[in-house]
Amino acid sequence: MQAVSRPHSSRVLFSEAFVICAGSVLFRSDTAGRWQICVLHDRVEKVHVLPKGRKDCGESIDGAAVRETYEETGYPCKLLPCRMTTRAPLPHTNMLDEPRVVDDISEPFAITLRDLKEKGTKTIWWYLTVVSGGREEGTQTDSEDFYPEFFQADDAIRRLTFQDDKDIAQRALILVDSYIAAGHTT
Repeated sequence: MQAVSRPHSSRVLFSEAFVICAGSVLFRSDTAGRWQICVLHDRVEKVHVLPKGRKDCGESIDGAAVRETYEETGYPCKLLPCRMTTRAPLPHTNMLDEPRVVDDISEPFAITLRDLKEKGTKTIWWYLTVVSGGREEGTQTDSEDFYPEFFQADDAIRRLTFQDDKDIAQRALILVDSYIAAGHTT
């Protein structure tokens, strides 16, 4: 039987042509209850970025986001549920593939598709996280030299070097603010 083309454009990438990564926007509140976001100063590359890294074999994507955030910042953290628009169906339901608002979920709120040219494609799944303990030293790998610092949310967004990081942090702040405004707690 002859193969038929799909109605929408598709591109197949085999495992050697892509890398799965995960990261998060790490929040905490200051003593006045205002949101702060953790920004990493990469002292080697001289840029300010959000925490992210490669998923390990056998690891879940949300688990990779929490682990990478902890490793790069030193702050234990957990996923931060919120209200967001998603196309993911609710558990055990058959739903139309269309956007809907869902409360109290910890799904990825964005993905970055980064073309690495001859090295393939990097896909970064972005989550919301919140600090769950005090900062620990010695969590970075030997190849990492990040200095983590919390700033008031708007200031953190301004400090980020790359526009895609700014866009991700801005959307994260909107999600967290609207979730709290709807009467939810973290």
